Amino acid sequence: MGYLRNQLATVVVSAFAAFLTGMYFVLPPILNFFMLVVVIVTWFLAVMCWIVQKGTDYSHRHSQQHGYSEKKSSASLVTSTYTKTVSLDELTKFKESFTVELNELKDEVKLKDGEISNLRQQIANLQTQVQIEALKVELANLKVLAAKEKSSKRK
Repeated sequence: MGYLRNQLATVVVSAFAAFLTGMYFVLPPILNFFMLVVVIVTWFLAVMCWIVQKGTDYSHRHSQQHGYSEKKSSASLVTSTYTKTVSLDELTKFKESFTVELNELKDEVKLKDGEISNLRQQIANLQTQVQIEALKVELANLKVLAAKEKSSKRK
């Protein structure tokens, strides 16, 4: 049944409530309101522990009288599994359909890989074009500077 007929929590909380009740009379009067609230709350907890344990004891006693047990209910759940047998022909059909789907996926992946490589090539080409344009701009700037130097030397 357990320690103190499963009322150990009730006894411990009740002992703490009794201790706090005694402290109410020892502590200074300025703490009376605070201690009054604490004492009421702990006695309420003690009563709740007692009520809950009585309800638990009643429900266990009631279920044992009628032959109910948690083990029986869990055993019935395990036996309700569903099994289905599959023939070899069905398995080969499944295998073939999965193989076809797998091949389609592989083809899609190859197409996507091709697209990715094309995009990478286009990016490289664009980078090259940007570099060419930058070189053209620099060459134009150098021509302008050279023209300015020629005109300044003539004067």
